Parts: sequence; structure tokens; C-alpha cells
Amino acid sequence: MKILRKTLAVCLIGFGLGVLMVILLPFTGWLFLIGIVIIAVGFMWLTC
Repeated sequence: MKILRKTLAVCLIGFGLGVLMVILLPFTGWLFLIGIVIIAVGFMWLTC
């Protein structure tokens, strides 16, 4: 269960980074915030 959890967290971080990379082309505030939140959630998941 713990391995699955870490895998999911890494996927979330990767997805958040992907969102950030996509929006660096046409910069929009909302997508930027969503990407940051997804990455933060992923890191919180990794730590617990």
C-alpha cells in the first residue's frame, strides 16, 4: 500500500510539473496555481 501511495504522489508531482510546463507557453494565473497545488499535494503525500 505504501509503494502505491508513493507512486501516486510521484505521478501527481509529474503531472503538476507537466501542467506548469504547458502554461509557461501562454501564461495564465489559474493554471499556474493549479500546477503548484498539484505539486504541493504530491509532496505532502510523499512525506506522510
